[in-house]
Amino acid sequence: MSDTAALKAATDFASRFGYEALGVWSAPGRVNLIGEHTDYNEGFVLPFAINRRTYAAVGLRSDQKVRVASTFAPEAVEVEMSAINAESASGWSAYPLGVLWAVHEKTGSWGSGLDIFIDSDVPIGAGLSSSAAIECAVATAVNELWNAELSRRDLARIGQRAENEIVGAPTGIMDQSASMLGELDHAVFLDCRDLTAESIELGFAEAGLEILIIDTRVEHRHSEGGYASRRAACELGAAKMGVMALRDLNLADLDRAKELLDDVTFRRVRHVVTENQRVLDTVAKLGAEGPRSIGELLHASHASMRDDFEISIDELDTAVEIALRHGAIGARMTGGGFGGAAIALTPVEVISEVTLAVRAEFEVLGYGEPNIFAVSAAPGAVRVI
Repeated sequence: MSDTAALKAATDFASRFGYEALGVWSAPGRVNLIGEHTDYNEGFVLPFAINRRTYAAVGLRSDQKVRVASTFAPEAVEVEMSAINAESASGWSAYPLGVLWAVHEKTGSWGSGLDIFIDSDVPIGAGLSSSAAIECAVATAVNELWNAELSRRDLARIGQRAENEIVGAPTGIMDQSASMLGELDHAVFLDCRDLTAESIELGFAEAGLEILIIDTRVEHRHSEGGYASRRAACELGAAKMGVMALRDLNLADLDRAKELLDDVTFRRVRHVVTENQRVLDTVAKLGAEGPRSIGELLHASHASMRDDFEISIDELDTAVEIALRHGAIGARMTGGGFGGAAIALTPVEVISEVTLAVRAEFEVLGYGEPNIFAVSAAPGAVRVI
């Protein structure tokens, strides 16, 4: 994490609010290596925190107001904390305001009013969980400044509740868990049913590999209908199959599911069931054979999201296809879908070739210029200053 970025956030705070912040807290975005749309089905995911972070400089007020400002919006938002709700919070400010509301709901009390200034180098709308990075940076700060004494897992739930109930996006717990629990060169193997988490060594650098992010710059919006309709289909499939969640089904159940469900619901269910198995297989292969063995699982995941869950777009399919053609070991879209980014597990020696090839193909097809960069697995939320 960058002390320079934290110092900039502190300087910007003082410039905006006219006094010095008490501290700066930061939290990372995340890449989901594999396990997409399994989290809200109580399944398995394998994300890792990345070395792109959000910084929250925070100061205490003497009243019960909160002011939030950022580098990516011209105006500050000011509100009485007791007035925060789904109707009063809108736009980007709903994420930090929602965290304050969720901490209050969890603890039963408000702490002091706050001034919050947010800066971030997590690309917005790219599927790298810029929203969870905001939530977890603010939650970590509030937890300390309000003496809430909540655990890291509690804070992950705080972020999820803020996003569900204030922002209005029906997301699962994965993003916040990765942002809170991340470790250097490790992924977080998360069981979304009981929230048990295991740190899994990735070994990318030792194997001469990097994760290349191919951000299509096609912005997705989870609170719009596509995500919600997929979640509803999963809930319908679980109900018709007589289970609490799709986590309770395995590959052997798919024949019966095909008989009971309409075609669309069946394909949504098949994606989740097979994706859960791919997460388990990826964890096993990383431990037994190393990261060069997981390429086919990544590609199968993308095909399932493209064909069964139908959340990919042409730009993502192109990024995956071209990356594989030019030497990536595996590639897939990552995040909620309908835009955002693909990831490519790429040998270091062909990163330039993959990058140039994807950019050239996007230009030929008339797509917008993608933002392509490498990331590594980084630590989770922490106080920096």
